[in-house]
Amino acid sequence: MATASAIPAAEVSAYADEKIKKAAAELWPGAAVHLGQHTPSVTAYVRRLTVNGRLQYAKVSLLGLSLVSVLRGTVGDWAQVRAAQAAYQGSPGALLEREARGLAIVQEAGARACQVAGCHGGVLFTEPVAGPTLADLLAKEPHQAGELMTRAVVELAGLQRPAIARAVDEAAIIERGIGSTFDRKFNGISGPTYLRKAGQAGEALATVALRLRRLRPTPAAGHRPVVYGDLKPDHVVFPDGADGRPVFLDPGLGRGRSQTDPAKLISRTVLHLIASSPDLVTADATTAGIEEFADALTADLRPDERAQWLRHLVVLWLMDTTNILSTYLTCPPDLPLPEHAGKITAQAEAVCGLLENATAGLVAGTDPRAVWRLVLADVVKAANR
Repeated sequence: MATASAIPAAEVSAYADEKIKKAAAELWPGAAVHLGQHTPSVTAYVRRLTVNGRLQYAKVSLLGLSLVSVLRGTVGDWAQVRAAQAAYQGSPGALLEREARGLAIVQEAGARACQVAGCHGGVLFTEPVAGPTLADLLAKEPHQAGELMTRAVVELAGLQRPAIARAVDEAAIIERGIGSTFDRKFNGISGPTYLRKAGQAGEALATVALRLRRLRPTPAAGHRPVVYGDLKPDHVVFPDGADGRPVFLDPGLGRGRSQTDPAKLISRTVLHLIASSPDLVTADATTAGIEEFADALTADLRPDERAQWLRHLVVLWLMDTTNILSTYLTCPPDLPLPEHAGKITAQAEAVCGLLENATAGLVAGTDPRAVWRLVLADVVKAANR
């Protein structure tokens, strides 16, 4: 069971609200600014607001770290955090500045992204995007899962253009990478202490993390493609419905393996599926779509290349799931979780079982194609517990 915050969440909320009001007043002098509903998140502080009656979202990031890490006191007490934040937000290249630039880069690459309304004083303001998310569509139309997931990745193909790649290198967000997040959480020094805060699931996650440290692929030699970096089903919105083009939110642009974006998209899709406690037809259709998605991305590979590609995909998928499940399980009780996150923690045993089985198979040297089929079968079982 997660322990109480070292830093009270209410203090962070009050601080962030003041930052939002101050930044809005300086960006839009004389405008009527009204703060609205807080949007639960474990990464940044997000709040709705209206500026002269126009809805926006405001985001505050503390030191480029997750809110859970800050509240647990990993970077000091509240006075230390505030002092460090004052220096951080005034430094060039702070996280939210790079995120704002990332949204512009996505548009320059030919994809659609939410509009930045302003970025000032350590606060990023964005325009809302109305419409169902990819997560909504997958829940409603699981038989379209493969097509929709493939379209989301293909839509971002323009990120590989040389000029776009150079722009990404100047504004990369390495903090959100699957591997960098995993390394911060599960290093050999603080990792065991961290996992003790995860309650009954901590022991299983420790075993999984140890295996994943052995399985983690070495950095790819030569060219590394640009990756969106934070491709989640709730970061892809379809304003015109399933037949229209998607709009992307919250990029984490950088360089990585070609499996990075598919891995995070699969990881979060599976967690949403398990959290929803679907019927067997929905679970089967979704996992069949995930398999179709991987088939589309590997259609041009030789059998041995596909096997290696799938191995890297599964390892990155499991690393991301381990990252986010441990974050949810160690979240202090006074920080509100998104609704689906609370449901995932209630299914932690099932998720840990999936992670343990898949990592055991990979460590044993089982053919990656067999592990891929087995882990998809385990997804169906976990979703129907």
